[in-house]
Amino acid sequence: MAQRGRPTPQDGCSSSTGGRNHRLSSDGGAKTIHATSSRSRWPARKSYAAIDLGTNNCRLLIAKPSADGFIVVDAFSRIVRLGEGLSSSGVLSDAAIDRAITALSVCADKLRRRQVTLARSVATEACRRAANGPDFIDRVYRETGIALDVISAQEEARLAVLGCHALLEPGDGPALIFDIGGGSTELVLVDTSGPHLRIVDWQSVPWGVVSLTESEPPEMEDESERHRAYLRMRERVADSFAPFALRLPENVQGVRLLGTSGTVTTLASIHLNLQRYNRQMIDGLIVPSDAMRDIARRLSVMTLDQRRALPSVGVERADLVVAGCAILEAILDIWPAERLGIADRGIREGILRLLMEQSL
Repeated sequence: MAQRGRPTPQDGCSSSTGGRNHRLSSDGGAKTIHATSSRSRWPARKSYAAIDLGTNNCRLLIAKPSADGFIVVDAFSRIVRLGEGLSSSGVLSDAAIDRAITALSVCADKLRRRQVTLARSVATEACRRAANGPDFIDRVYRETGIALDVISAQEEARLAVLGCHALLEPGDGPALIFDIGGGSTELVLVDTSGPHLRIVDWQSVPWGVVSLTESEPPEMEDESERHRAYLRMRERVADSFAPFALRLPENVQGVRLLGTSGTVTTLASIHLNLQRYNRQMIDGLIVPSDAMRDIARRLSVMTLDQRRALPSVGVERADLVVAGCAILEAILDIWPAERLGIADRGIREGILRLLMEQSL
């Protein structure tokens, strides 16, 4: 049976991490997340914004600070598939660029209408890899006024942890937080035994739901062929994870696992048999890992039409969800937690917390 994690915010309500803001700093080669007391009164109810342009999605979050975190005042999310075809061509296609700029234009309009005081906009793996990434960034600024910051994989991992770590199950041992993106997956080992959460180790691999899907031939008709393709995807990811897996601590009791991505929220929705996505039911949910594996394996042998017919998957994610399942199972192979925490939050929330703290 699925369980709930710590109390989590509702859409449009205060987002809290126990009445604290957080900042990241270096600590002997590792990263430490320090907690600082929130002020009970803010000098002004300024609006802050975070844009995360990934390989698959464009997401915006606009919020105002509150005593125990922030209050979301506007949000936007659209699948743009910026990295479509990147694996083979090495460049962002004209169609993908047009989709991204259309979505970013919507974001720019929301920033103006909400009178955002301070914003940060980041781009990730697709722009890191594409030969025409710099030209794309310049065009985005010319046409929308949004200045995209192409962040490193390490910064991407750091922001994701900052945005979602509050949903980790209580415990003192090491925990693994992961973010399955469109073009890459980040794994972050954290230690919560001290007064502050520390990032102990991390790795980014160039396999996300878009890049891994494109590593295999188009949809196959035979179920056994689909199964073999799924096993090949798992093997590719496992090979990339191998160096990190060797560094993970052994014989750890009560390992904890938290995931943030469209893959885990989709599979959690299937687990709950939701006919329509409900963030309030998903964000902070804790699901048995075996249940997630079972769903992943069922999806892996379905036809594309069968996946499209599932309300929790739909048309936009049907061709990508199998790759996400392969990545998730590869993570469970190297970090065999009994339960998986689900986070519908990440990079944008991490950006917002940093922006708000810097303005104190």
